[in-house]
Amino acid sequence: MFPKKLSDGYFSFLSAGFHNERKKYENLATSGQNPEIMVIGCCDSRVSPEVIFDTSPGEIFVVRNVANLVPIFEDEHSESYHGTSAAIEFAVNGLNVKHIVILGHASCGGIKSFIEDQHPLSKMDFIGKWMSQIVPVANQLNIKVGNYKPGDIKKLELGVVQHSINNLLSFPSIRTRVNQGKLHIHGAYFLISTGILFIKKGTSFTPLIKN
Repeated sequence: MFPKKLSDGYFSFLSAGFHNERKKYENLATSGQNPEIMVIGCCDSRVSPEVIFDTSPGEIFVVRNVANLVPIFEDEHSESYHGTSAAIEFAVNGLNVKHIVILGHASCGGIKSFIEDQHPLSKMDFIGKWMSQIVPVANQLNIKVGNYKPGDIKKLELGVVQHSINNLLSFPSIRTRVNQGKLHIHGAYFLISTGILFIKKGTSFTPLIKN
């Protein structure tokens, strides 16, 4: 049986959201998407960019993975499979987005599993291999995996946002657009418990306050 939660939600959407914005959906279907903003977020079910930023279909291009990580650029000779890199390539070279936001968050399970050196959930250890990307970040922040101090998880969560920004700039097409002023990269950090959104300014994160 298809999950009842999804069936009920779909019929609610069909009778309200879709019905009220039918013309918009028809336009999106015929004219395609043209978002100016890409958000790279975590696949954590508590941190939905569309909900946090109150956006409608077609307004933001979203890719989500464990711990909102951007892998470093690899050339055409690489045999790796990068779903995130493919999405970035499409957003930048195909959709010509003007902004990319790395959206980190508190209580990130991927980072917690890494810093606590948890046992693999499967023989393949997909999570462990994916999270091994942030070993240099932990080393730079002097965070000892398996023997961390209070506050280290948040420090690493924020560090990963900067790490993903750095890796974005390893993509030649992104670096060129940033230098030309055609593309802007942003860092953000969401506190699930309070709803506060922190924006990266320079080397620090400050709460986003309504003007």
